[in-house]
Amino acid sequence: FKTFYKSTNLKMKTLKKILSLVIVWLLISCNVSPKAINYGEDGCYFCKMTIVDKIHAAEIVTKKGKVYMFDSSECMVNFLKEFDTSEIKLYLSNNYNEPESLINATEATFLISKNIPSPMGAYLSAFKTKDEALKMQSEKGGQTYSWQELIKHLN
Repeated sequence: FKTFYKSTNLKMKTLKKILSLVIVWLLISCNVSPKAINYGEDGCYFCKMTIVDKIHAAEIVTKKGKVYMFDSSECMVNFLKEFDTSEIKLYLSNNYNEPESLINATEATFLISKNIPSPMGAYLSAFKTKDEALKMQSEKGGQTYSWQELIKHLN
């Protein structure tokens, strides 16, 4: 009986450890957060180009944690035409003034200026604040847009 008990007890401890690891793995894998873009290696989900521009890239994170990367905000906006937007948790764009820094696109101010080229030719750049966008607009010209205005403009 002692041998049976020790064997069963050992199996239960092993099973508990395995279940604990599975639970931890599930919690980590369902994490809804941005993923760092690996410039020069990651590809744009929409146009399939390699993402190299550190001031115009963008990212979408779904409610389930799936990340879609784009080489430009215009690719992200075009992707929305063929995707169920109710599944999206985060819309992110690179901040023009802080290369590689992702900002909440829904709170950003966008500038379309022929004097600031972007990867797909829409001349679209994102700024964290409206003041930053207006300052750049005064230097480079163009038109500013909120996220909602941009969606309407590009559709």
